[in-house]
Amino acid sequence: MTTEKPRRKFTLASRASQLAQVQTNAVRDALAALHPDIEFATSFMTTGGDHNQSQALYLLGGKALWTKELEVAMLEGKVDMLVHCFKDVPTTLPDGCEIAGVLEREDPVDCLVVRKGASWKTLEEMPDGSVVGTSSVRRVAQLKRKFPKLVFKDARGNLNTRLAKLDAPDSPYAAIVLAKAGMVRLGWGDRITCDLGPPTLLYAVSQGALAIEIRADDDQARAMCRSITHWPTEWTCRAERACLRVLEGGCSVPVGVSTRLRQAAEGEPHVLKMTGAVTSLGGDKHVEHTIEAHVHTVEEAEAIGVRLAQMLKETGGKEILEEIKADREQKIERAQANGEQVEA
Repeated sequence: MTTEKPRRKFTLASRASQLAQVQTNAVRDALAALHPDIEFATSFMTTGGDHNQSQALYLLGGKALWTKELEVAMLEGKVDMLVHCFKDVPTTLPDGCEIAGVLEREDPVDCLVVRKGASWKTLEEMPDGSVVGTSSVRRVAQLKRKFPKLVFKDARGNLNTRLAKLDAPDSPYAAIVLAKAGMVRLGWGDRITCDLGPPTLLYAVSQGALAIEIRADDDQARAMCRSITHWPTEWTCRAERACLRVLEGGCSVPVGVSTRLRQAAEGEPHVLKMTGAVTSLGGDKHVEHTIEAHVHTVEEAEAIGVRLAQMLKETGGKEILEEIKADREQKIERAQANGEQVEA
């Protein structure tokens, strides 16, 4: 008599924010729809990035701040899949981890949200000296170029926290800049005042996409993740991540991209058009290039990202990134001298 092997339950984990939970539940539902015979559960935990919401991301330990604790839990077998905003995932993963699934990308652009009751509809309409909140040096660097008379101030926290800071009676902010995808996923699209997309503001690498991370030896999890993967999103995001990997950028580096994949008929090559930019913190130096090329595979798409990064570095981007690194190191030293805890 043979004993039937118990069916495996897969646990999906993510950060505990409202947005992370909405995203994880959406991935769970997509998997369950295609695999009704498998049981899926969810687990939510607080990460280092959630604990420290006062310091600028510029001074913290990069994107691993959002993923490290989750990856430890997965590698220990406590959970099976991690659901991330792909833009928060480091371009190099720990040994034993891999990205196995990428869901279809939401609109990747940023957006402007003005304080309740304000009449402004665009950044152009805002009075000189208006304070705009954002936690991203990429946004600050690019927007300083176009709007030098506005003031940009750090604004951290999850979306709920940042909107509360914006609408508080004593708020210093006239507006904040956020990723549009998060607002849409939470059903808060009515708060969006306007989109801020290219060429005004190139978005972050992989912004708007969700990624599923698994243990590299988990073949069953990989197969399920592939079943819900949107390959055009995967190709464009992997091209962008290859570009960022060469530039050695992270959460705190002003690297912006804009990527489009034009799908061809079966058997014909697709066309990838990718723009990348590196901008100095003050917005006074900016290097931008575009490559358009035929691609047959995801590896060829990644090669386009590498080529673009090399072009950026060779035409001034390398010097800008070196200046940014030196500036960050000086600020970390000052913060440590003041007794602040900094993950360098």
